Amino acid sequence: MVSTPPELLDRLALLFAARDRENMAPTVAALLEVLDEHPDDPHVLYEVGGSYDTAGEEETAAGYYERALAAGLDGDTLRKCLLQYGSTLRNLERFDESLAVLDRARAEFPDSESVQVWHALSLHAAGRSDAAVAELMELAVDRIRTPDLLRYEAAVRGNAEYLRSLDRA
Repeated sequence: MVSTPPELLDRLALLFAARDRENMAPTVAALLEVLDEHPDDPHVLYEVGGSYDTAGEEETAAGYYERALAAGLDGDTLRKCLLQYGSTLRNLERFDESLAVLDRARAEFPDSESVQVWHALSLHAAGRSDAAVAELMELAVDRIRTPDLLRYEAAVRGNAEYLRSLDRA
């Protein structure tokens, strides 16, 4: 794993905080300058990918995400990169690849609700709506621990399993 210096992480955080989602060109340009200085840094590659992703340039973003993953991301940045890369692949209609990336994210970050939601979204986009709904039902019953929902926990889980069985058919 490559250790990104804290001052570089701070610099990236400032650029991220200053971004304008409606006009990503200045952020992309600023991040490309940082990339020129740190061409192999996984966090820089990830942030460049994210800026292109936000700008709607998914093909370009995918390449930077791949490079960031190969360069050795870890921790929460790895989780975010896998989620965003999986989402980008879904947007590019590369559904099997999207699900494979998000399966990896689910395996490495099993407690991440955002990964589970994006995995369900990719299942839906891949035409596997029953599995997507099942996943969201299980996420709800696992994370929404209110008396109202807990009363029906067994039924929710049973219906989720039924939907999963339809997906396998």
